[in-house]
Amino acid sequence: MTEAEAKDWLTSSAGVSRETMDALEAFVAFLKRESVSQNLIAASTIDDIWSRHILDSAQLLSFMGSRRPDTKWLDLGSGAGFPGLIVAFLTDFEVTLVESRARRIEYLQRAVEMLDIGGRVTVAGMPLERMKTAPFSVISARAFAPLPKLFELAARFSTNNTLWLLPKGRNAAAEWDDAEIVWDGEFSVKQSITDADAGILVGTLTGKRTGGGKAGAKGQKP
Repeated sequence: MTEAEAKDWLTSSAGVSRETMDALEAFVAFLKRESVSQNLIAASTIDDIWSRHILDSAQLLSFMGSRRPDTKWLDLGSGAGFPGLIVAFLTDFEVTLVESRARRIEYLQRAVEMLDIGGRVTVAGMPLERMKTAPFSVISARAFAPLPKLFELAARFSTNNTLWLLPKGRNAAAEWDDAEIVWDGEFSVKQSITDADAGILVGTLTGKRTGGGKAGAKGQKP
């Protein structure tokens, strides 16, 4: 997908206004300046920020169904702000960005201020293990951790109704197959609109399985 196609999708399919697009343009310029001094995004994606990062984040909103605007969203390992910062800017959701690296924390705080979303966005500058347990409506994570570890760390922030939105690239289905041995839930793989080979795990998590895991998994007899 080209940068022009990504912008067109945001305006025509997602209904993003001209004013919002202008603000996103300013954010992209800010991100590029910041990336000179710290490795916020891969250098190979600098010229494809709209498709590889902005739209890649915004598309997650299309999997939310009829969830209410008072959604509380937890974004793990926010880094350069994807997807959490973009979700926060495009919605009225309360968003918590979890990031433990000092320079990323400072960058995110300045980005939140620049986008004027400080009233709804919290930058939790600490490892996830130190965060106080609380329920969230949506949990997202992009390149945060392999699925089993992600669930171990983040399941305490989830209820049976929490929607998990997890971009996982080409290994999405395989990661869920591995995690499903231990974890119970309902997940499906959705194709990313920015990369035909990339998958997004979308679903809910019930909790850990009892009795040794999923029957029939990894060669076990049913």
